Amino acid sequence: MGKGNRRLPGWVRVLRTLVILGVLVFGGLVGYVCIREGQVVRDVSQLQEYDAIIVLGAQVKPDGTPNTQLEWRLDAAFQAWEGKDTPVVVCGAQGKDEPLPEAEAMARYLVGKGIPEKMILKDPASFNTSQNLRNAKKLLEAAHPEVRRVMIVTSDYHVPRSIALAEDLGLQAVGLGSPCKPEYWLKNHFREALSWVKYWGVKYLHLPLEDWGGNK
Repeated sequence: MGKGNRRLPGWVRVLRTLVILGVLVFGGLVGYVCIREGQVVRDVSQLQEYDAIIVLGAQVKPDGTPNTQLEWRLDAAFQAWEGKDTPVVVCGAQGKDEPLPEAEAMARYLVGKGIPEKMILKDPASFNTSQNLRNAKKLLEAAHPEVRRVMIVTSDYHVPRSIALAEDLGLQAVGLGSPCKPEYWLKNHFREALSWVKYWGVKYLHLPLEDWGGNK
């Protein structure tokens, strides 16, 4: 029997099988993210019932202005706010490479577009989606206890998990999706697939991962 026809050692075959299964499972998770993303509403006119808007943070540039993806989220939030006198919660702490908290940069941007500062609540302490929504809920309960239904504004791929987290907190929630930059499609969708695994692990297996990581 030639050298090329020798059977691989058992541990190599097991490892190869595990790698193949891992790739298939992860590919399925990315597919799940894409399917859920396809159901996301991107036109605010389709979402009439909401009493408050929660905007989830993203990167702030060195000059203190929102990056493109965050700007798109804020523009969508402004469209949702126009014509509806609703409070807006902006969420996001200051990352290591950011000159100020995301929430502060977001508030400045929305004030510049015409939203009165008194209508904006700021959460400058949250580093991930779960913290964003917990803090936003507390701010709304304290300042606007009449709020019953919130609109979550974030990037389209991120909306379904954000709604799931909000509903776990007892919020009635709808979502409005903004675009993400095409060059970051793989990175964003791969990361979101992993974040769903984290979400299920926390919810169903009670793993202590809720405040782990900084995924927006």
